[in-house]
Amino acid sequence: MTTPQDILKLMSEREVTFVDFRFTDTLGKEHHMTVPSKMVDEDKFESGQAFDGSSIAGWKGIEASDMLLIPDANTARLDPFREEPTLILTCDVVEPSDLKGYDRDPRSLAKRAEAYLKASGLGDTAYFGPEPEFFVFDGVTWSDDMSGCSYKIKSDEAYWSRSEESEQGNHGHRPRVKGGYVPVSPVDSFADMRSEMCVLLEQQGVPVEIHHHEVAGAGQLEIGTRFSTLVERADWNQIMKYTIHNVAHVYGKTATFMPKPVVGDNGSGMHVHQSIWKDGQNLFAGNGYAGLSEFALYYIGGIIKHARALNAITNPGTNSYKRLVPHYEAPVKLAYSARNRSASIRIPYVGNPKARRVEARFPDPLANPYLAFSALMMAGLDGVQNKIHPGDPADKNLYDLPPEEDKKIPTVAASLEEALAALDADREFLTRGGVFSNEMLDAYLELKMQEVTRLRMTTHPVEYDLYYSL
Repeated sequence: MTTPQDILKLMSEREVTFVDFRFTDTLGKEHHMTVPSKMVDEDKFESGQAFDGSSIAGWKGIEASDMLLIPDANTARLDPFREEPTLILTCDVVEPSDLKGYDRDPRSLAKRAEAYLKASGLGDTAYFGPEPEFFVFDGVTWSDDMSGCSYKIKSDEAYWSRSEESEQGNHGHRPRVKGGYVPVSPVDSFADMRSEMCVLLEQQGVPVEIHHHEVAGAGQLEIGTRFSTLVERADWNQIMKYTIHNVAHVYGKTATFMPKPVVGDNGSGMHVHQSIWKDGQNLFAGNGYAGLSEFALYYIGGIIKHARALNAITNPGTNSYKRLVPHYEAPVKLAYSARNRSASIRIPYVGNPKARRVEARFPDPLANPYLAFSALMMAGLDGVQNKIHPGDPADKNLYDLPPEEDKKIPTVAASLEEALAALDADREFLTRGGVFSNEMLDAYLELKMQEVTRLRMTTHPVEYDLYYSL
């Protein structure tokens, strides 16, 4: 446990000039306020940093805008991208009147989820291990005004660049479409960049386990990091995004966590590994299917039951559903299976029962990690509490089933609008123990419907192709 005194000592030893107070809004975007280090003392860790909550979408009205950021000393790390020595502290957003976590603050909500797990008596620790994929491009432009709309991706590594000339020359080594999985350099042109990302992640306290090129040919990448507890792993996800975005920027490139930025190639998912422990024992380990316990099967049953409501949180963008399309190697089928990557719930093969876990494959990296991990756990715990069995496992290739079998297996939501409607109707499991509040969910639904409406009102280039000459 790191104390405020430890932080002040570190600041003195490293000659820190500024302190960055970081927090995450409802949609998962990070914000920061930077103050001179001389303004940070022990009292700051209790009294916090004031800020205007009315300027954050979906939060306070202007009549009740004053809020506080309370820094967590355990999250202290040096910012590797600032010229001036700057210490970053991740914060909880609290109400100044009672210093309680704000009900719409994602990090405070995730802490309530951890507390609910303990209070339920079902377990005492939830472990999460997300695998966010991402793309790195050389550049991107887009336009959406009254004169028309378009986007353009520039990527020297992309297969479509094979006939283009550049100042450096066209050397011809690049992955084919859907042919980007783990080639060596020079076909993989991002190995050094990923290594630098990994070094900086380690420096910031995020343990790295692996990095590699992913399936999509136009710069799709993955960095695998270690699992941890719910709140800490969500913190690490935010550190990953910040680091990946900034290293790409330093290299003169641009990184994106959009689930489907490229048409006709693989999209980016965020497979989420999870398990529940109690008294040092993994409650998912047992003698059932694939080494799972009955507890784990019920947990899977809860996720499958509530999957469409979960989609509104785990797949929170209109772009998310460009990836979740049936019959295109996407994890849309709500079934579970050992080692079968066509099922939306997979049980990875492990040699040690302590590592037994389940992997939800439908989430994507647009998800706010604090909300997504909390929601997945709440759905799983509902399955345990109500003994929701997921049925028989699906060990066939779900992408290639006869039509009569295909119809019997339920799917995730087909659009953000459908997912939002499911969440609105199926929310009670999230509000138990005050983890999610109905007010927070209402505000979330309103924000997300604004995205649906904006896209619905925007004329799409494909519509010109479909309808212009009719």
